[in-house]
Amino acid sequence: MLYEFKSRAAGTVVMTQPIAERILGIVGKAPGAPGIITVEAMPEAIAALERAVAEEKQNGTPPPAAGTGTTTDNDEERRTPVTLSQRAYPFIELLKAAHAGGKPVTWGA
Repeated sequence: MLYEFKSRAAGTVVMTQPIAERILGIVGKAPGAPGIITVEAMPEAIAALERAVAEEKQNGTPPPAAGTGTTTDNDEERRTPVTLSQRAYPFIELLKAAHAGGKPVTWGA
């Protein structure tokens, strides 16, 4: 399942269910049902995501598993974990642009 986050001030960000629900949990929103982040709530949502990203960086991301035998660039890409920072960045940018434009962010499952 996909989540589509929209704002009239900023456009759309699409995420898979597990990532979207993790991000919604960080900002204190219930997954599943359609929802909204109001302009007034955006600064705290942005701060919560930035704290979670900073905490992940501080704790460190496990390095990719060491390969055996011959590897290609494509093999390395599959083993490198995608960080919360990378996954949250488009959503944080959406929130910042929506906040600057004075428009809410909405979504549906």
